[in-house]
Amino acid sequence: MNGPGTAVRVTPSRRRADEWAVVLAAAGIPHWLRQRLDGWALIVPADAAASALETLAAYDQENAGEPVADSAARPPRPWTITGAVVALLLVGFFAVTGPRSAGSAWFEAGSADAARIVGGEWWRTITALTLHADPPHLLGNAVALAGLLTAVCWELGSGVGLWLVLLAGAGGNALTAFAHRADHLSVGASTAVFGAVGVLAALQIVRPAGVGSRSRRWWVVLAASLALLALLGTASHADVLAHLFGFLAGGALGAAGVLVRRQPVPAWGQALLVVSAGAAVVVAWRLAV
Repeated sequence: MNGPGTAVRVTPSRRRADEWAVVLAAAGIPHWLRQRLDGWALIVPADAAASALETLAAYDQENAGEPVADSAARPPRPWTITGAVVALLLVGFFAVTGPRSAGSAWFEAGSADAARIVGGEWWRTITALTLHADPPHLLGNAVALAGLLTAVCWELGSGVGLWLVLLAGAGGNALTAFAHRADHLSVGASTAVFGAVGVLAALQIVRPAGVGSRSRRWWVVLAASLALLALLGTASHADVLAHLFGFLAGGALGAAGVLVRRQPVPAWGQALLVVSAGAAVVVAWRLAV
């Protein structure tokens, strides 16, 4: 059977879904499994939903010694300080470039100049993320990335998390450039900061609900993220459009990142991704200078 019905439980683990299916089969309750974006859904006819939930609840109670929530099915979060390392690298690079007011050649070569990006200098979408106009600008972004990037890496691993935030920042800069096309110049990692916010929001929205829990209020997560964007992303002299595009790019990438939860990248793969992300920034600067 594979038609309309009611999802009584959702899990990222096929093994857990099969276990529940066996329970319903033993009770003679019609059911089928369906793979969705948020995991494997156990579907039953609408008129059998109440009895299915009651049967599964009884099964959970009989097996109370085993974890009911599927958080146990996920591998433990890897310990990481990726965000702090990136923040320190930004501080170190600022010591080389100095502030924009000093007329440093780094800003001429690497700023997100909309006309030049549209003209083909794509590397500026990356190099601009590493430049900061002044110490307060640097400090705010460094502190934000230390927390937000680390949170993304906790969820997806250092390599995947680093790449998603880098792509969100670069993507936000690219979209901003094509929106303005000319007469727009910006620097700073804030586009990547809001990209990280978008990634985390998307990961929460598509996170499978805990077994037996209430339905996720995804709109609360979205509203909270938009409120943060409005509070921090629209301050005086802020590049509002870049922040918005960074957030949207991060959201799209975060939604795709749910696949990493189902098929985690091994440690060696994460390490290669970290190295390649660093190499991408170096290559971008090589092209710039």
